[in-house]
Amino acid sequence: MILVDSDVLIEVTRGRAANILAVWEELSGTAEPIACSPVTVVEVWHGARPHEHEALTRLFRALVCLPIDHGIGRQAGEYLAHYHRSHNVQIGDALIAATASVHRADLWTMNRKHFPMKDLSFL
Repeated sequence: MILVDSDVLIEVTRGRAANILAVWEELSGTAEPIACSPVTVVEVWHGARPHEHEALTRLFRALVCLPIDHGIGRQAGEYLAHYHRSHNVQIGDALIAATASVHRADLWTMNRKHFPMKDLSFL
């Protein structure tokens, strides 16, 4: 499973980065689920321009939104305890990282510095 971060979804929606779009097209043609976190939904919709709303609605329909549950909350709390001071990890990124970790998903992000967790695997 692939867990996609908001920065990637923004690039997919705006169509600016050919390399991101190429990977997106490749993944879309496989049986591998592409998932997101509710945190990603918040981040993307928060910055959405009105003319992007229809495209974002279609995009999110194609994704599996994984719920945040107790296990993910606990893992995110452990990440914050370990990485907040040293790497300035914020709650949103800790929740996204914990979602990837708990579901054993590869995280697809353009901001790896936000995710210093050693147990994560990346696309």
